[in-house]
Amino acid sequence: MKRLGNYILLLTLLVAVAASFVYLGIDLGELGSARSLRQMGQYAANFLSPDFSAGHLRAIGQGALETLAMSAIGTLLAAILGLVLALPAAGRCGRLALSASRLLLNALRAVPELVWAALMVLAAGLGPNAGTLALALHTAGVLGRLFAEALENTPPEPAESVRLAGGGRIAAFCYGTLPTLWPQLLAYMLYRWENNIRMASVLGFVGAGGLGQMLYVSLSLFQEAQAATVILAMLLLVLAVDALSGWLRQRWVAG
Repeated sequence: MKRLGNYILLLTLLVAVAASFVYLGIDLGELGSARSLRQMGQYAANFLSPDFSAGHLRAIGQGALETLAMSAIGTLLAAILGLVLALPAAGRCGRLALSASRLLLNALRAVPELVWAALMVLAAGLGPNAGTLALALHTAGVLGRLFAEALENTPPEPAESVRLAGGGRIAAFCYGTLPTLWPQLLAYMLYRWENNIRMASVLGFVGAGGLGQMLYVSLSLFQEAQAATVILAMLLLVLAVDALSGWLRQRWVAG
């Protein structure tokens, strides 16, 4: 009986896949035809000669710095906002604040970065400001939730010791809870920075600045050589940030 159920499930999946091809009108024969393969090959070949002219490299350098700044500032703002929201979300400010802060964190991270960027472009205009705000809002929801869970699992004894010694709630948090929590918070921030550097390269497709906007313009004008150079710059930037983040985690977190 169980085997029959598995066969029925498999048949249902196959029918769903076949129906999807029919509904979307995808013609695999045309996709694999000689004309289509020749066009795809020609399009791919145009990317094999990147544009390394001085003017284009200078523009890419400015775009890379803009992308890096967007990711760094967006992550920093998100960490500050996330930590502020994590305190009530961890149940340290009453049940009403707990419910409200968790609802806000869920709302922030439920909206993807690209949607936030489109909204921020309408609010703040084209450019890196919109991208920075979009990264900050979404990442605040992610980091706030992670910070809240870390706070919930932090042992209360160090903070209680500070309060018994005469310190207030702020002093207990700063000198009792935060030193124990700091390596974990830093690891979360560095990991999100790695993600944000990739996302910052994509947000330009909705006008949020950086390398993504340069790539969008190049592809829109069918400038494959210029687009190839931008893609290489994105790859090098991501690899450099990944290496830097890994080194910082080993030096600050593990140490």
